[in-house]
Amino acid sequence: MIQYNPKDWFSLIFHRYSRYVIKTLMPILMFMGTFSLGVAYVIIDVLQLDYNSTVTIHSLLGIVLGLFLVFRTNTAYDRWWEGRKQWGALVNDSRNFALKVNAFFGNDDEEHRLFFSKMIPNFVFAMKEHLRAGVDMKDLEEPYEGFNKELEQVSHKPNKITGLMYEKLNAAYKNKLISGDQYFIIDKELKSLTDILGACERIRNTPIPYSYSMFMKKFIFTFTITLPFGLVTDFNYWTVPIVLIIFYVLVSIELIAEEIEDPFGRDNNDLPTDDLAFKIRNNVKEILK
Repeated sequence: MIQYNPKDWFSLIFHRYSRYVIKTLMPILMFMGTFSLGVAYVIIDVLQLDYNSTVTIHSLLGIVLGLFLVFRTNTAYDRWWEGRKQWGALVNDSRNFALKVNAFFGNDDEEHRLFFSKMIPNFVFAMKEHLRAGVDMKDLEEPYEGFNKELEQVSHKPNKITGLMYEKLNAAYKNKLISGDQYFIIDKELKSLTDILGACERIRNTPIPYSYSMFMKKFIFTFTITLPFGLVTDFNYWTVPIVLIIFYVLVSIELIAEEIEDPFGRDNNDLPTDDLAFKIRNNVKEILK
């Protein structure tokens, strides 16, 4: 996620992200510029047409297209913001979990304190990578010998880590290290971790419907590909930069929506899940010392 000062207009206007967008869109911008130039050349110099052009239809279509883009962007941003709320809840619940482990097991129980000081962050790091391509074992800490090998045998690693924490708490309850009431209280925090994981998986695995995304791109392409015919007799070769600016604005909005609708990756505008994971690890280790 890009860190920036929203009050610094100059740096925002000339931020390197604009160059990244232009670089990403360069092939299709070159195609649109070449096409617009070809249309202008044929109509002005080859056919020498002088018809009364109009942009009335494009003005009406532009209103509809604008409404579609607003809905598209808002839908993508809702997914981004929902993901941020879930990770905010993960930060709080991880702290609450660690605070209750610290209170219930006490300073003398080094075994359980060490176990949960590693396993709570392990769940967070496993969840972070699970929402991407897969879990990187080097980010995890071994609470006991053979942990990594045991984890490699399962496909859903966050579930396995949660199960191991449940087993540890259940054994502590059976050995009367914690009471039934304490077990019930701490269970809520562990359950909330699973609920947050499920909510993030729902966001990750439910993309914008295919038909909506497909027709959105078709509408933008059709709108801009026909725009030179409506502008060329009034603006001549100025049609080319005008079409490119309009096309750049429309496609940039769609590109931003594509980027933030899956907020757990490594794109420029995705959530700072790496930073949040390290923040949770530091908080938990500080609480459990």
